[in-house]
Amino acid sequence: METLKRLPFKARKAVFEKLEKIVDIASLSKEEREKYDESIKVYRDHLATLTYAEQKGRQEGKREEAIAIARNLKAKGLSVDLITETTGLSAEEIEKL
Repeated sequence: METLKRLPFKARKAVFEKLEKIVDIASLSKEEREKYDESIKVYRDHLATLTYAEQKGRQEGKREEAIAIARNLKAKGLSVDLITETTGLSAEEIEKL
């Protein structure tokens, strides 16, 4: 309780709101709790899917950027070894550009 008193008002309000939600969930009937749990699962699955898609998109974007840089460096006549070191692409990938 002492820790709670040291928190700023907004933080205390957030703690009490969280406690209120816990009490509300604890008072649900078995059927309501099952529906609640299922909705939470769907929500979390959705968030996980979005997070994965964002990470995958970033990885693809970084790869496309590395390919563009490799093309530019190759066009300027730099060695494949230097381009590989700079971009992280394999020598075979660079040769195909």
